[in-house]
Amino acid sequence: MFGKRTTSEPAFGKTPASAAREAANAPPRIAAAASQPAPQTAPQASKPVARVVADSRSDDYYQIKSTIFNALIDTIDLAQLAQLDPDSAREEIRDIVNEIISIKAVVMSIAEQEHLLQDICNDVLGYGPLEPLLARDDIADIMVNGANRVFIEVAGKVQLTNIRFRDNAQLMNICQRIVSQVGRRVDESSPICDARLLDGSRVNVIGPPLSLDGPTLTIRKFKKDKLTLDDLVKFGSVSADAARVLQVIGRCRCNVLISGGTGSGKTTLLNCMTAYIDTEERVITCEDAAELQLQQPHVVRLETRPPNLEGQGMISMRDLVRNCLRMRPERIIVGEVRGPEAFDLLQAMNTGHDGSMGTLHANSPREAMGRLESMITMGGFSLPMKTIREMIVGSIDVIIQAERMRDGSRRITKITEVVGTEGEVVITQDLVTYEVTGEDETGRLKGKHMGTGIVRPNFWERARYYNLERELADALDKVNQ
Repeated sequence: MFGKRTTSEPAFGKTPASAAREAANAPPRIAAAASQPAPQTAPQASKPVARVVADSRSDDYYQIKSTIFNALIDTIDLAQLAQLDPDSAREEIRDIVNEIISIKAVVMSIAEQEHLLQDICNDVLGYGPLEPLLARDDIADIMVNGANRVFIEVAGKVQLTNIRFRDNAQLMNICQRIVSQVGRRVDESSPICDARLLDGSRVNVIGPPLSLDGPTLTIRKFKKDKLTLDDLVKFGSVSADAARVLQVIGRCRCNVLISGGTGSGKTTLLNCMTAYIDTEERVITCEDAAELQLQQPHVVRLETRPPNLEGQGMISMRDLVRNCLRMRPERIIVGEVRGPEAFDLLQAMNTGHDGSMGTLHANSPREAMGRLESMITMGGFSLPMKTIREMIVGSIDVIIQAERMRDGSRRITKITEVVGTEGEVVITQDLVTYEVTGEDETGRLKGKHMGTGIVRPNFWERARYYNLERELADALDKVNQ
C-alpha cells in the first residue's frame, strides 16, 4: 500500500482521483480561492537596505498554493504519511496535488506546476520556504525576521530575498519542527531556543512575546564539504606559510584559544585545527549545539540541555566540562567558552590534557585573556587576580585571532603566543599578523600575512619533543621574509 503503486492502487485508503475530488467538493474556503484576500506583503522601506534576490512570486501564486495546500491537508492522513520514506511520501503528495490541480482547472505551465509541487512537498515534509535556501552551499547564514522578511548572507554580504511564509503561524510551526528534532521546545513559556538541524547547522529561535514582529529564526549554515587549512589558504583567509605554523601548533599539542567576533569564522577555524589531532587520541567535545565536524574515529560528542517545563534537568557547559575529566580524555574541545566553564577548561589544560582547544568572543588576543578573567571571577571563584593570570599563562599556549573584515571577507589576523607574566601583567608576543595594504577596484581588501621576526617561540621545546622543530623553524623563516 505504501510502496510504488499503480494508478489503480489507493492513496491512504482512496485513489488520488477520488481523494482529490473530495477536496474539490470541500467547503467554500477551499473551492473559492478567488474570494480569499491576498496575503499582506511586508511594507517597503523608503530606501532599499539590500538587493532583492531569489525568484519573484506573486500574490496569485500564494492564493493558488494556499487553496491546493488546504485541499491536500483535508484529504491526506498525516499519520500514515509519517510512516512512509521521504521519496514515497513525496510521490503520494504529488499524485494527489496533480489531481487537485486538474479538477480545479488551475491554469499554469509545466514549470510552474513543478515549482508548486516542490513547494507543497517542502511544506508538508521539510522546512517549507527554507528548503531552497538550505540546499544552497554558498549561503552562510539565513535570517528570518517574521513571515515576510528573509535575509541571507552570501560572500560576506547580507541580501534580502523574496522568500516568505504564509503567515507567522506557519513560521512558528517550522521552528517547532526544527527544535523538536533535537529534543528542544519553543513556545510562550520558553520563547528562546538554541538548536541545530540534522546536518549540524546552528539554529536560534526567539518567538513572541519577546520578538514583536513574529518569530525570528537564525540559521548558521553547515557546509557540506569540510573545510581544511588548505581551503582557507585558497580563500585568502591565511597565507600558506602562516598555515604551516598553524599545522605545527596543532600537531605539537599546543593548547589553543580561538578568538573573534560573531561570524568571524571561529568554528570553521576550530574544525580546521582539529584535523591535526592523531587518530589514536580520545577526543571529547562540549557544545551548546553540536556543530563540530571531527573526522577522528574516537570522538565523544556532548551537548548541553535546557531545563524542562518544571525548570529542572538543565545540564550546563560547566557540567559537561567537569564530567569530561572523568572520561579519560586526551583532548577536550569546547565549542564556545562563555561562562564559568572557563575555569574548568583552564584546569583541564593545566593538568595533562595538552592540545585542548576552544573558542570565545573577543576582538583581540589581549581582550580574550581579559574575558577569561571576567568569566572566572563572575563564576564566583574568589581567587586573587594574580593567581587567575598565572593559571591562564600556565594553560593557554597560543591565541589565534579571527576577524570578519569590512568587505565581508574573513581573515586570521593574528597568531599570538602567551609567554608568561611580569608581576601581574600577562606577556604575549605576536608570531604572525595581518596588515591591510589597500583595496581593489571591487572594494575587496588587499593585505598580507607577515611574521614579526620571532624565530624561536615559547613552545619551541614542545615542537622539538614531537620532532617538529625543523618544520616550525622553516615555516617561521618563510613567514618572516
